[in-house]
Amino acid sequence: MLFDFAAVLAFIIIAILFIFFTLVFSWIVRPHKPTPEKASTYECGERPAGTSWIKFNIHFYVIALIFIIFEVEILVLFPWAVVYKKLGWVSFIEMLIFVGILLVGLAYLWKKGDLSWIKTNDKI
Repeated sequence: MLFDFAAVLAFIIIAILFIFFTLVFSWIVRPHKPTPEKASTYECGERPAGTSWIKFNIHFYVIALIFIIFEVEILVLFPWAVVYKKLGWVSFIEMLIFVGILLVGLAYLWKKGDLSWIKTNDKI
């Protein structure tokens, strides 16, 4: 039994050494020619407008997080739907509770206005 753990430990040590040596080797071999253009903010090939320290609307990230939450729901629902008949009524009720919680969250987001792409500040 101890040999099994030793094999896992050996793989972990080899992985750490591999990562360390590849990082050191790439640091030694890489060309190092810094220029002001390389240090500037990258904006998809366009010339940067202003500094990188600007106020940015985080609404895009909120929409992305909401999308990820509902994608994870699909990842949970699909395997459940495949084996639904084997699991019985208890799993059906559990899934109804799960979907109900997600629908309450969706209703909250809808009511709050976080699902609209262009958000207005009516509360000011």
